[in-house]
Amino acid sequence: MTGIEGLPMAVREPGLPQRVRIHEVGARDGLQNEKSVVPVEVKAEFVRRLADAGLTTIEATSFVHPKWVPQLADAEQLFPLVRGLGVRLPVLVPNERGLDRALALGAREVAVFASATESFAKANLNRTVDEALAMFEPVVIRAVEQGLKVRGYLSMCFGDPWEGAVPIEQVVRVSRRLVDMGCDELSLGDTIGVATPGHVSALLTALNEAGVPTGTIAVHFHDTYGQALSNTLAALRHGVSVVDASAGGLGGCPYAKSATGNLATEDLVWMLHGLGIETGVDLGRLTATSAWMADRLGRPSPSRTVRALSHKE
Repeated sequence: MTGIEGLPMAVREPGLPQRVRIHEVGARDGLQNEKSVVPVEVKAEFVRRLADAGLTTIEATSFVHPKWVPQLADAEQLFPLVRGLGVRLPVLVPNERGLDRALALGAREVAVFASATESFAKANLNRTVDEALAMFEPVVIRAVEQGLKVRGYLSMCFGDPWEGAVPIEQVVRVSRRLVDMGCDELSLGDTIGVATPGHVSALLTALNEAGVPTGTIAVHFHDTYGQALSNTLAALRHGVSVVDASAGGLGGCPYAKSATGNLATEDLVWMLHGLGIETGVDLGRLTATSAWMADRLGRPSPSRTVRALSHKE
């Protein structure tokens, strides 16, 4: 049952968080694999509209070398256009040079991107897992010394296209390393979308047993097999209250041909509001923003909620 304005009927489930902070990744993770370069003015407007929709954490860009991610070569131009919005604007930094660039522009939150598997570390960073962690450690230490918040992304937490299922203890080991070096938030990535709810619960329990508290954990699910929302619900039932999502479902996984990309923020908000969980997000404004961006990209949004609410208009 939905309300007049297209909102779900809220029915609380005991034990779930009262509020969830959505870590919006559309402007960075969502756009980074677009073949046609999106103009910096459009990216800035996208971030502004996301903030106007009530999102309080919006990952703005990545300070990687332009050769590796041409879509984000405009980081120095984009960040000054959005840094005064009054929301959290984390940026990805791959190394100390990236951190230098971010600090020069006044960034207050950064993230590093590690892998739980050797194969992906080699493919993505041309390093072993331990070599990549050694590269990130001085970045994290310096960022913490500068008073920045630091997030550690951990990819391939549930499955790897080359290695198959990833042992839970392997994920726990790398997670522990990221937390120990100073990351105050750990985002668990289901990069190819193969996780299922039982696997999610088992990993979260193992992390707690290894001394990683639930309050430091975020989840980042892809919807390759249609499991992103059910996996998110499993995490919520465990007490996780930070969930990554991408407006309009932007972004995909280049390592899984059938991947449908990131969990759409609108689909997540619809579920959370239906569970009576506060997000601070105006679903109508968010849907309009994703429809606007889809027009700029020249294709319809893959988000089911965007399509459903757009058809009601």
